[in-house]
Amino acid sequence: MKNIDRRQWLKSIGLASTMAFINPTELISKSTTNSVYLPKSRLVSLTSNENPYGPSQKVRKAITASFDYACRYPYAYLKELVKNIAEKEGVPENCVVVTGGSTEGLKASGLTYGLGGGEIIAADPTFQAMLNYSENFGAYVHRVPVNDKLEHDLEAMANRVTSKTRLIFICNPNNPTGTLLDKNKLKDFCNSLEDKAVIFSDEAYYDYITDPEYPSMVELVKEGKNVIVSKTFSKVYGLAGIRIGYLIARPDIADRLKRNVMAMTNVLAIAAANEALKDDEFYKFSISKNQEAKSLIYKTLDSLKLSYMESHTNFVFFQSNKHINDLSAKMMNEGVAIGRPFPPMYDWARISTGTIEEVNTFCKALERVYA
Repeated sequence: MKNIDRRQWLKSIGLASTMAFINPTELISKSTTNSVYLPKSRLVSLTSNENPYGPSQKVRKAITASFDYACRYPYAYLKELVKNIAEKEGVPENCVVVTGGSTEGLKASGLTYGLGGGEIIAADPTFQAMLNYSENFGAYVHRVPVNDKLEHDLEAMANRVTSKTRLIFICNPNNPTGTLLDKNKLKDFCNSLEDKAVIFSDEAYYDYITDPEYPSMVELVKEGKNVIVSKTFSKVYGLAGIRIGYLIARPDIADRLKRNVMAMTNVLAIAAANEALKDDEFYKFSISKNQEAKSLIYKTLDSLKLSYMESHTNFVFFQSNKHINDLSAKMMNEGVAIGRPFPPMYDWARISTGTIEEVNTFCKALERVYA
């Protein structure tokens, strides 16, 4: 399997595209006030941080070819993917847990450590899948407000640790703020607390980080620390509709997590993921188009004098100076769907990076709304 040399490539990346434009499929949008199904020609859906260019052509061929095996259970086909993921991450195969999207991995972890009153610490706002799910099974979640830079307040989170704390959830880069923690502070935080609770590092957007030296917390897993890392094929690889992701953890932790993985994945998704890991061209294309789209969004927000966070993801979080429900309704009237509310930050909005055509449509619509 050909590995992507991420550090070297990021140092030389430009904005030039290397692939032909791929049209997105029909889109469905859900606003905060209603659900609307509109033809593709009328709706731009920038709500869920998807990669509209995927799956790549090579992955589509792999999916089609895998239909011959779709009558079979996926277990026999999983071994190759586990091997490829282990090689990519530099860990033994028994550290890999394949899941139905990284969301299943988050929920399995929340169930494992939150069941029966276990306490979980997380930033607020952040991605809620693990937190809401674990609360359904009796967990208590300490939601710690982000700091004035909209980053995880690591000191405040550390102060919430008690003898009942089972897991500390870190989404980095964070969703919805798009912020990235200082790498040294993050590593120190993990090292200082991993003997008191398991540290969960959600790295769904790790591929969009432009610092080639920024470490994945997989490095701590390799050191045998109490750390779980989640990654996904939904973002840069453009496979959100396929539902496949994975966890990396120490073998004993991985075995425990596997007991709570329910859906797992399927033959078509396995074929897609295997091919996606080899498709360097599409990987580079996706990141360069994302950078181009963010630049267009930044330019528009600057012209409207709307504050925003520098994003290390495939979305931009900006201060709308309007209640999100009001802004969402007005943007929907313009044929553009934007992100849902993220309490308590009701005067902020999250916009995903779509195709360049979609982003241009968003920018013109936003200018009309603020005119």
